Amino acid sequence: MIVLASDAATDLSTWARGSGLEIVLWITGAVLFARFVTWVGERLEARLEVDAKGPDNLVRSEEAKRQHALAQVITWVLVVLFDILAAVKVLEALGVELSAVVPAATVAGVALGFGAQKIVGDLLSGFFLLAERQYGYGDLIRVSVVGLGTPMIGTVEDVSLRITTIRTPAGEVVMTPNGQIAQVTNLSRGWARAVIDVPIPVTVDVNRVTDILREVGANAFRDADLRPLLLDKPAVMGVESIEVDQFQVRVVARTLPGRQFDVGRMLRQMITRALLAEGIRLPTQLATGEPTSS
Repeated sequence: MIVLASDAATDLSTWARGSGLEIVLWITGAVLFARFVTWVGERLEARLEVDAKGPDNLVRSEEAKRQHALAQVITWVLVVLFDILAAVKVLEALGVELSAVVPAATVAGVALGFGAQKIVGDLLSGFFLLAERQYGYGDLIRVSVVGLGTPMIGTVEDVSLRITTIRTPAGEVVMTPNGQIAQVTNLSRGWARAVIDVPIPVTVDVNRVTDILREVGANAFRDADLRPLLLDKPAVMGVESIEVDQFQVRVVARTLPGRQFDVGRMLRQMITRALLAEGIRLPTQLATGEPTSS
């Protein structure tokens, strides 16, 4: 019995110095590799963020958004691939024949595929989302989700193959599986447009109002704060609608991507002051039409 115990201890010691040590090294390596890749990815994302918010960049460039999204996805893919490699090596060290595991893994994969169709759909949607550059980190988007009637508007904070994370104007963080996104409206691609409908009493001459609004547009284009955000001078489109006691004159301004809301607020303030200075009182609060982008 003593001899058997001694042999068992010797075998265990030999296995620990060989296969056991290899298993520990692979597991430790997987953990350290994941932390290292994550650290490098965070440093790269921080560098891209600094470059995107340089003194000469009012908005992030499309290339910066694409690089930020790719950095996040590449980090995730590298960690997953190394974890799979480590798992295979651990199985080999344990003496498990991979040829015997493959058939069982195939059956399990088919069963998992049927049971995880949504996850597969999320990954495929995320792949095409990134490949087609539909949106990226820092974009202002409106997302329509399957099963939800009201679209969500927010700034993209994270894009992976499975999930898109946006932060709403209220500060809420919303995480949506990519496979459940039915439609995306990118409000910060190329250029955007601020649309303002100005309600005017029917007793006021429309030509007079149009001249005032054109003067406001010219002043806005010369304004030191507004000029860097505008692509051209705000235009007066004319009467948009007529009601019993008022009509609405539409003002449209092309802006830098994602800055239409800031421009809309400043323009409404300038329009209100100009109309009050001319003795024209607005019957209701100025309404802003739905911002668009292109």
